[in-house]
Amino acid sequence: MSQSTLPAADCVLVAQEGAVRVLTLNRPQALNAFTATMLAHLRQALDDAAHDRAVRAVLVSGAGRAFCAGQDLSDPLIKPEADQPPKDIGHLLDHYYIPLALRLRSMPVPVVCAVNGVAAGAGANFALGCDLVVAAQSASFIQAFSKIGLIPDCGGSWLLTRLVGRARARQLALLGDKLPADQAQSWGLIARCVPDDQLAAEGMALAQRLAAMPTKALVETRRILDEALELNLEDALKLEARLQSQLGFAHDYQEGVNAFLDKRAPQYKDR
Repeated sequence: MSQSTLPAADCVLVAQEGAVRVLTLNRPQALNAFTATMLAHLRQALDDAAHDRAVRAVLVSGAGRAFCAGQDLSDPLIKPEADQPPKDIGHLLDHYYIPLALRLRSMPVPVVCAVNGVAAGAGANFALGCDLVVAAQSASFIQAFSKIGLIPDCGGSWLLTRLVGRARARQLALLGDKLPADQAQSWGLIARCVPDDQLAAEGMALAQRLAAMPTKALVETRRILDEALELNLEDALKLEARLQSQLGFAHDYQEGVNAFLDKRAPQYKDR
């Protein structure tokens, strides 16, 4: 869905801080639960950031006391109606969640997620799909799907086992219990847990730090870390060589080496 076809909405706020595009989920009265409209705007905001060469990192956060409570079950697209045939939830995934999850993984810049309060269901898995996740100490992560007779979506089935291993992934997905942020960090589900009053500053500091780094190399690092999980050692080594060859011809490698030798701060440009 192109920007021109989207109606005006304030469910996703967009701001710019230097080279960092800041996206804020903005339905605080509903704990920022996703609707089809909100999902469309979030994907469009990510597309816009991807296509703007002035953007070198993205920071996603939530307004109010939650990051995202997952799918809004009152959304007419999926809400069961009395005396009506069941609605196809797969339609919601095909047209909204799958494109969103794939957009995250294909972003040409790193994406930081700052989780305040609860991140549940698809909201949790959207957050975990970002490159770095920092969470407030009071935040929590809930795979709430089993409590309403569904399975993890928005990439959760792919992410959870890779992040925390089979036993813990099943514990999270089958029981649907709340996982506090500090435990999420100790399990390796997220990168950092910080005091609540430091979340905004920590999230922005991480995004600004990434924005000053060689963007293309960061994105290729994401790619090889994901793809190597599916490869044998020899194929992973060959992929390393292929990507390293490409990066070696790029501006940022030349600039990084010259800056190191000249003992000055590098000025990275590739994206």
